[in-house]
Amino acid sequence: MLDRVDGASGLQRNDSIMALVPTPTVDALPRRFADFATLGAALDYAATGVRGLNFHDARGILVQPYSYAQLRADGLANAGRLIAAGIKPGDRIALVAETGTHFAALFFGAIYAGAWPVPLPLPTSFGGKDSYIEQLSVQLSSSDPTMFLYPAELEEMAAAAAQQRGVQGLSYEAFETRDAVEAILPQASPDDIAYLQYSSGSTRFPHGVAVTHRALLNNLAAHSHGMLLEPQDRCISWLPWYHDMGLVGCFLSPIANQVSTDYLKTEDFARRPLAWLDMISRNEGTSISYSPTFGYDICARRMSSQTKASDRFDLSRWRLAGNGADMIRPDVMQAFVDAFAEAGFSAGAFLPSYGLAEATLAVSIMPPGEGIVVELVEETQLSGGDHNQDRPRRFRAIVNCGKPVRDMAVEIRDDDGSVLPEKMIGKLWAKGPSIMTGYFRDQEATDACMADGWLDTGDMAYISNGYIFIVGRAKDMIIINGKNHWPQDIEWAVEQLPGFKAGDIAAFAITTPGGEETPAVLVQCRTSDPAERARLRDQIRDKVRAITGMHCVVELVPPRTLPKTSSGKLSRAKARNLYLSGEIQGYDIAA
Repeated sequence: MLDRVDGASGLQRNDSIMALVPTPTVDALPRRFADFATLGAALDYAATGVRGLNFHDARGILVQPYSYAQLRADGLANAGRLIAAGIKPGDRIALVAETGTHFAALFFGAIYAGAWPVPLPLPTSFGGKDSYIEQLSVQLSSSDPTMFLYPAELEEMAAAAAQQRGVQGLSYEAFETRDAVEAILPQASPDDIAYLQYSSGSTRFPHGVAVTHRALLNNLAAHSHGMLLEPQDRCISWLPWYHDMGLVGCFLSPIANQVSTDYLKTEDFARRPLAWLDMISRNEGTSISYSPTFGYDICARRMSSQTKASDRFDLSRWRLAGNGADMIRPDVMQAFVDAFAEAGFSAGAFLPSYGLAEATLAVSIMPPGEGIVVELVEETQLSGGDHNQDRPRRFRAIVNCGKPVRDMAVEIRDDDGSVLPEKMIGKLWAKGPSIMTGYFRDQEATDACMADGWLDTGDMAYISNGYIFIVGRAKDMIIINGKNHWPQDIEWAVEQLPGFKAGDIAAFAITTPGGEETPAVLVQCRTSDPAERARLRDQIRDKVRAITGMHCVVELVPPRTLPKTSSGKLSRAKARNLYLSGEIQGYDIAA
């Protein structure tokens, strides 16, 4: 018989067996919806209960339960180490954000010491060693940290970046061997900076978003109220902790709202995406789990037509299946429903959301239970032109991203700053307690996107009956002859051709040698046959002409060529820059 549970370690013991058990879903501790003055106070409260974080291997098997009580103890020990090393309030501590106990405890060590943790990304598959060192070096230069800590297995690259910038670098493992001295901890105030957050696209010109304790806790409270958090809820996540949706939504929010959470590392999800659904199936409570569109797409594609989803999964208790971080594709969401409905997944579980690091995270959340709702918008409304009676009318399905979260105000404005009425497309501006104070040491960039407390999100949208509909990124818009073309429309059109999928296509505007603006479409091509490549090129060109009415430049490029952001999204801006610099080159069709 099992006769004792060690709450800190998660070990269940008797004389003959030892097994890991996850932290409980349900807790007698009265839940508080992030109503704390500081993040440290939020962990102090969560640590008086029994919930916590749970880390799993690539197959979704539990390898380390980590109670909030243990996280607090380790965080306080690290605060003592940091203070003993001379760290002062306001110093930046750069941390490579691996999903695990080292980062979690050091993040809160910095919080307790009054320093600002700065989560930095793990390596991605694109670019290799030199690209990763450059990315770290640029972000270290921007954040100007006193210390840079990282996993031992990344020491060669991380240490090289630290050396380039003259920053003290040390592995997590080496730092934690230092004596944990007792220290007098500074008392944080709500308006102190809690941490710096770099957006997923921050590479050559990074913008560190300065987030205060007040802004963070306000947004975390908005999460719990927007999702109508329930006692049986448990979070399951594979999202990276260096991206705002992973860090804020699936690490800090569970702590501030006292929710046990199960983690699959992002790199393990990439190799075995269905392990994510296995973990959700094993959860005896109700599941909350978020993913960008591509995560749902990968899972639906991995399901074999010969395998019944109900034989492996039970998704009937997946209460909230969040969508965010990129454009939500209704066709992908429907494909996921088609693949997993027989396993109990309900389309009503989808929870579209919209947010960005400059707003801490959430700007809008769909009311639970309403699922994916779309409106069909005529092409000329999107392009800003007049309908051509000689051409058939075309529509795009725009996904409803919900209502503004608690305390958040939104407006749709034109280029002159005038507020537009409902159903009119313009720039989305947001204002509320969780909007950033500004970019770290970059007043010019701050002034460019903020005015009177309002944030220009950089996204084009419209409002319908109080709901927000996101159309696309303003900076991605292709404007030719005064007409707007959305790259998503071009990319989605090419995806409908056989053999292509999301992430294979990048569309953007270029200037031809003759001085004309035209769309360029880079397409990852897997065939080596020159004749087949030529046929595909013509087929893509015809498809784009049918959508836009314009000729375009089509370049077929090798697989795994198009760059991604650290959160896995296609980076059109980087693809354009690499193409124009000659670093991305198309196949020679005649070869």
